[in-house]
This record gives sequence, C-alpha cells and structure tokens, in this order.
Amino acid sequence: MPFAKTPPPPYYAVIFTSTRTEGDDEGYGKMAEAMAELAARQPGYLGIESARGPDGPGITVSYWQDEAAIKNWKQVAAHLTAQKMGRDKWYEAYTTRVAKVERAYGFERKQDD
Repeated sequence: MPFAKTPPPPYYAVIFTSTRTEGDDEGYGKMAEAMAELAARQPGYLGIESARGPDGPGITVSYWQDEAAIKNWKQVAAHLTAQKMGRDKWYEAYTTRVAKVERAYGFERKQDD
C-alpha cells in the first residue's frame, strides 16, 4: 500500500492499533476493505495507511481534515456496525488515538530508469 498523499499540515491522524483474535477471518478482510472504501467517501477524509505483522499487532492510520470529520466518520451507521463486530469477534484488544499533525516530512528514493 502506498503512503497517503496528505496536504500540508495541520490535519489529524487517527491511529488504530489492534491485536486480532485467533480464527478471526469470518468476514474481516471484506469488512476492512468496505470500511476503507466508505471512509474514502467521507467529507474531510485525506488518506489511509495500514500494516499488520503475521502474528503481531496491526496499525492503521487514517488522516482527516479536522476533528469534526473524525467525529462524523465515527457515527456512520456501517462503521458503527463494523466497530461492534470488531469487539464481538475480530479483536482481542485495540487502542484508538487521535493526534493533530503539525509537521510532516519524508524521503523517497528515486528509481533509475
């Protein structure tokens, strides 16, 4: 997955760190994909990055224009359903953190032709 193309700061990041339950594949992949697609259609959405180790925690960071956009996303009916299913069957534990991004910089190696 490529890095999210975010605008110049300030903007917000929602950092979702999770540990999945064993045998948790009952629709998880499809739901995660559907939530990423639905989030991308929400006002104020800027992008997403996600990684999960084979046996370790997963981290998904979604980027948002402002706190109002984050609060609105949290209340979308399909997202509320996904949250409940996560607590009921897919996650052993999770933590959500919301942070204001005040600086952003990076590096990208240019490929030789």
